[in-house]
Amino acid sequence: MFSSSVADAPLIREPLHAPVAHLIRGGVVEGIHYGSVVVLGTDGKVDFQLGDIEAAFYPRSALKPVQAVAMVRAGLPLDGELLSLTAASHSGEERHLAGTRRILELAGLTEDHLRNVPDLPFDPVVRDTWVREGRPPSRLAQNCSGKHAAMLYTCVLNDWPLEGYLDPAHPLQQAIAEIVEDLTGQRIAKVTVDGCGAPLFSVSLHGLARAAARVTTAAPGTPEARVADAMRAHAEMASGSGRDVAALMRAVPGLLAKDGFEGVQVAALPDGRAVAVKIADGANRARIPVAAAALARAGVDPASLGEFRGEALLGGGQPVGCVRPARSLDPVVVQACA
Repeated sequence: MFSSSVADAPLIREPLHAPVAHLIRGGVVEGIHYGSVVVLGTDGKVDFQLGDIEAAFYPRSALKPVQAVAMVRAGLPLDGELLSLTAASHSGEERHLAGTRRILELAGLTEDHLRNVPDLPFDPVVRDTWVREGRPPSRLAQNCSGKHAAMLYTCVLNDWPLEGYLDPAHPLQQAIAEIVEDLTGQRIAKVTVDGCGAPLFSVSLHGLARAAARVTTAAPGTPEARVADAMRAHAEMASGSGRDVAALMRAVPGLLAKDGFEGVQVAALPDGRAVAVKIADGANRARIPVAAAALARAGVDPASLGEFRGEALLGGGQPVGCVRPARSLDPVVVQACA
């Protein structure tokens, strides 16, 4: 279905994004979100594209399932909730903190070994509670702590040094980079530093979708299948209570979905259909409705996507419009805007 060859790195250039979503207020287009969208069919070929799907970009946390696969290939023995947490951008709920502590305990380590940046919980309600209680930012509460704990555990299992585990030249990061190239099918264009401090690999939007499809179509029991199964079965551990990406996985049977900062969304089905979205201005409000429209393009029943049509625009506290996918992406207007 998918070729295992690795192509050249995507070009680093100004992406040629296109309009992907409109802000409709009172029947008038008030604003436009630009971006890019790719939809892959079951044969791995591009069924639909909008914008620039081949330019180098940063997938941000949407690449975490691939990083988790790399760690499982390197011997990480986690499954279930803890493996889902390994691929998480979690909300900082107590179950996420407890799970991260458990991974560290399995490795014989403590929170002091983490080198992700200290932060408050991502979930606004949980964060407000922390502030009221006077709790300071912590590495454990930061949304990537599960991934970092798993990285340390992988180092312990392979006798790799704990010091410098975030250095791109470290054996752990070299192993992850190799799997990124394997699953995306292309060389990495550039390496920089993600918000949590870990290396961030630049690929193309097309490559990100291809990687997600390869994860979901892998044979049962493989590292790819283990990651996909864990995230689908424990969607809230990979995100959090009330998060749209968890709701999306619950709404579409078999779907693996992962979001990323700066308006990135990837999703794939077990038959290889996959979508990837990049919102150019990083707007979160456009990410889900555009991804839902892309999934509909991929053949997902639109009835299962109704709750992901986007947030309402308010005027005087009342809905007066909406965020609507551009007609080039969704030619049928499925939601009327005031």
